[in-house]
Amino acid sequence: MFIQTEATPNPATLKFLPGRVVMPESTFEARDAESAARSPLAQRLFDVPGVTGVYLGHDFISVTKVEDEANLWPQVKPAVLGAIMEHFQSGAPVLAEGTVAGEDDAEEFFDPADAETVETIKDLLETRVRPAVAGDGGDITFRGYKEGVVYLEMKGACSGCPSSTATLRNGVQNLFRHFLPEIRSVQAV
Repeated sequence: MFIQTEATPNPATLKFLPGRVVMPESTFEARDAESAARSPLAQRLFDVPGVTGVYLGHDFISVTKVEDEANLWPQVKPAVLGAIMEHFQSGAPVLAEGTVAGEDDAEEFFDPADAETVETIKDLLETRVRPAVAGDGGDITFRGYKEGVVYLEMKGACSGCPSSTATLRNGVQNLFRHFLPEIRSVQAV
Protein backbone atom coordinates (compact mmCIF):
# COMPACT_ATOMS: atom_id res chain seq x y z
CA MET A 1 0.00 0.00 0.00
CA PHE A 2 1.34 3.39 -1.01
CA ILE A 3 0.13 6.39 1.01
CA GLN A 4 0.76 9.87 -0.33
CA THR A 5 1.00 12.90 1.92
CA GLU A 6 0.24 16.53 1.24
CA ALA A 7 0.98 19.60 3.27
CA THR A 8 -2.00 21.70 4.32
CA PRO A 9 -2.18 25.42 5.06
CA ASN A 10 -2.18 24.40 8.74
CA PRO A 11 1.43 23.52 9.68
CA ALA A 12 0.17 21.26 12.49
CA THR A 13 -1.85 19.11 10.06
CA LEU A 14 -0.84 16.74 7.26
CA LYS A 15 -3.19 15.17 4.73
CA PHE A 16 -2.71 11.44 4.08
CA LEU A 17 -4.07 9.90 0.86
CA PRO A 18 -4.25 6.09 1.15
CA GLY A 19 -5.33 5.61 -2.47
CA ARG A 20 -8.73 4.26 -1.47
CA VAL A 21 -12.05 5.44 -0.12
CA VAL A 22 -11.86 6.15 3.60
CA MET A 23 -15.42 7.35 4.24
CA PRO A 24 -17.85 6.38 1.46
CA GLU A 25 -20.51 8.70 2.84
CA SER A 26 -20.13 11.72 5.07
CA THR A 27 -17.11 12.45 7.30
CA PHE A 28 -15.81 11.78 10.80
CA GLU A 29 -13.81 14.00 13.14
CA ALA A 30 -12.16 13.18 16.46
CA ARG A 31 -10.61 16.02 18.43
CA ASP A 32 -9.58 13.84 21.34
CA ALA A 33 -8.97 10.20 22.20
CA GLU A 34 -12.42 9.85 23.74
CA SER A 35 -14.25 10.82 20.55
CA ALA A 36 -11.84 8.62 18.56
CA ALA A 37 -13.32 5.56 20.31
CA ARG A 38 -16.05 5.48 17.63
CA SER A 39 -13.45 4.73 14.94
CA PRO A 40 -10.83 1.97 15.11
CA LEU A 41 -8.73 3.94 12.59
CA ALA A 42 -8.90 7.15 14.63
CA GLN A 43 -8.11 5.19 17.82
CA ARG A 44 -5.01 3.74 16.19
CA LEU A 45 -3.91 7.22 15.10
CA PHE A 46 -4.44 8.67 18.59
CA ASP A 47 -2.07 5.97 19.88
CA VAL A 48 0.70 7.80 18.00
CA PRO A 49 2.43 10.20 20.43
CA GLY A 50 1.69 13.83 19.60
CA VAL A 51 -1.54 13.27 17.62
CA THR A 52 -4.30 15.64 18.76
CA GLY A 53 -6.87 15.42 15.96
CA VAL A 54 -8.09 13.12 13.18
CA TYR A 55 -10.44 13.99 10.35
CA LEU A 56 -11.65 11.30 7.94
CA GLY A 57 -12.80 12.53 4.55
CA HIS A 58 -13.97 10.67 1.47
CA ASP A 59 -10.51 9.68 0.26
CA PHE A 60 -8.16 11.27 2.77
CA ILE A 61 -7.18 11.38 6.42
CA SER A 62 -6.06 14.64 8.03
CA VAL A 63 -3.94 14.24 11.14
CA THR A 64 -3.18 17.12 13.48
CA LYS A 65 -0.33 17.01 15.96
CA VAL A 66 0.85 19.16 18.83
CA GLU A 67 3.30 21.84 17.88
CA ASP A 68 6.42 21.30 19.95
CA GLU A 69 10.03 20.26 19.50
CA ALA A 70 9.38 16.68 20.62
CA ASN A 71 6.71 16.07 17.99
CA LEU A 72 7.99 17.36 14.65
CA TRP A 73 6.51 15.87 11.46
CA PRO A 74 9.72 13.99 10.57
CA GLN A 75 9.27 12.03 13.82
CA VAL A 76 5.46 11.71 13.81
CA LYS A 77 4.81 11.08 10.11
CA PRO A 78 6.35 7.56 9.90
CA ALA A 79 4.29 6.39 12.89
CA VAL A 80 1.10 7.83 11.35
CA LEU A 81 1.86 6.17 8.00
CA GLY A 82 2.43 2.87 9.82
CA ALA A 83 -0.83 3.18 11.77
CA ILE A 84 -2.83 3.89 8.60
CA MET A 85 -1.19 1.02 6.72
CA GLU A 86 -1.72 -1.42 9.60
CA HIS A 87 -5.35 -0.41 9.88
CA PHE A 88 -6.22 -0.98 6.24
CA GLN A 89 -4.20 -4.20 6.03
CA SER A 90 -6.00 -5.56 9.12
CA GLY A 91 -9.38 -5.31 7.41
CA ALA A 92 -10.86 -3.57 10.45
CA PRO A 93 -13.72 -1.14 9.76
CA VAL A 94 -13.06 2.60 9.67
CA LEU A 95 -16.00 3.18 12.02
CA ALA A 96 -17.06 0.93 14.88
CA GLU A 97 -20.16 -1.14 14.27
CA GLY A 98 -23.30 0.83 15.02
CA THR A 99 -21.53 4.18 14.65
CA VAL A 100 -23.28 6.64 12.39
CA ALA A 101 -20.97 8.84 10.36
CA GLY A 102 -21.79 12.38 9.54
CA GLU A 103 -22.52 15.68 11.04
CA ASP A 104 -22.37 16.05 14.77
CA ASP A 105 -25.43 16.72 16.86
CA ALA A 106 -25.09 20.52 16.76
CA GLU A 107 -28.36 21.99 15.60
CA GLU A 108 -28.58 24.60 12.89
CA PHE A 109 -30.14 27.90 13.79
CA PHE A 110 -31.87 30.43 11.54
CA ASP A 111 -35.16 32.25 11.26
CA PRO A 112 -37.62 30.33 9.07
CA ALA A 113 -38.15 33.58 7.14
CA ASP A 114 -34.51 33.25 6.00
CA ALA A 115 -34.96 29.70 4.64
CA GLU A 116 -34.36 30.75 1.02
CA THR A 117 -31.13 32.58 1.94
CA VAL A 118 -29.97 29.60 4.01
CA GLU A 119 -30.66 27.25 1.10
CA THR A 120 -28.49 29.42 -1.18
CA ILE A 121 -25.73 29.52 1.47
CA LYS A 122 -25.78 25.72 1.76
CA ASP A 123 -25.72 25.32 -2.02
CA LEU A 124 -22.71 27.64 -2.33
CA LEU A 125 -20.96 25.75 0.48
CA GLU A 126 -21.62 22.38 -1.16
CA THR A 127 -20.71 23.31 -4.73
CA ARG A 128 -17.98 25.93 -4.37
CA VAL A 129 -16.46 25.98 -0.89
CA ARG A 130 -16.35 22.42 0.46
CA PRO A 131 -14.53 20.92 -2.56
CA ALA A 132 -11.77 23.52 -2.24
CA VAL A 133 -11.50 23.12 1.52
CA ALA A 134 -11.39 19.30 1.18
CA GLY A 135 -8.43 19.79 -1.14
CA ASP A 136 -6.62 21.30 1.84
CA GLY A 137 -7.58 18.40 4.14
CA GLY A 138 -10.52 19.97 5.90
CA ASP A 139 -14.20 20.71 5.78
CA ILE A 140 -16.56 23.55 6.49
CA THR A 141 -20.19 23.14 7.53
CA PHE A 142 -23.14 25.45 8.00
CA ARG A 143 -24.21 26.03 11.61
CA GLY A 144 -26.46 29.07 11.45
CA TYR A 145 -27.56 32.39 10.02
CA LYS A 146 -28.77 35.41 11.97
CA GLU A 147 -29.09 39.08 11.08
CA GLY A 148 -26.78 38.90 8.07
CA VAL A 149 -24.10 36.79 9.79
CA VAL A 150 -23.32 33.27 8.59
CA TYR A 151 -21.90 30.90 11.22
CA LEU A 152 -19.70 28.08 9.94
CA GLU A 153 -17.74 25.29 11.60
CA MET A 154 -14.23 24.53 10.40
CA LYS A 155 -13.08 20.90 10.60
CA GLY A 156 -9.98 18.85 9.93
CA ALA A 157 -6.96 20.83 8.73
CA CYS A 158 -9.06 24.01 8.77
CA SER A 159 -9.80 23.80 12.48
CA GLY A 160 -7.19 25.91 14.21
CA CYS A 161 -5.43 26.80 10.97
CA PRO A 162 -3.67 30.17 11.08
CA SER A 163 -5.05 31.06 7.62
CA SER A 164 -8.66 30.01 8.35
CA THR A 165 -9.64 33.55 9.29
CA ALA A 166 -8.37 34.82 5.94
CA THR A 167 -10.15 31.97 4.16
CA LEU A 168 -13.42 32.90 5.84
CA ARG A 169 -13.12 36.65 5.33
CA ASN A 170 -11.46 36.89 1.93
CA GLY A 171 -12.81 33.78 0.29
CA VAL A 172 -16.09 32.55 1.72
CA GLN A 173 -17.45 35.92 2.86
CA ASN A 174 -16.73 37.55 -0.51
CA LEU A 175 -18.32 34.64 -2.36
CA PHE A 176 -21.47 34.81 -0.23
CA ARG A 177 -21.69 38.61 -0.56
CA HIS A 178 -21.43 38.32 -4.34
CA PHE A 179 -24.50 36.08 -4.50
CA LEU A 180 -26.28 37.35 -1.37
CA PRO A 181 -25.64 41.07 -0.75
CA GLU A 182 -27.56 40.88 2.55
CA ILE A 183 -24.71 38.92 4.15
CA ARG A 184 -22.62 41.18 6.37
CA SER A 185 -20.03 38.71 7.66
CA VAL A 186 -19.00 35.10 8.13
CA GLN A 187 -17.84 33.79 11.50
CA ALA A 188 -16.37 30.52 12.70
CA VAL A 189 -18.03 28.75 15.62
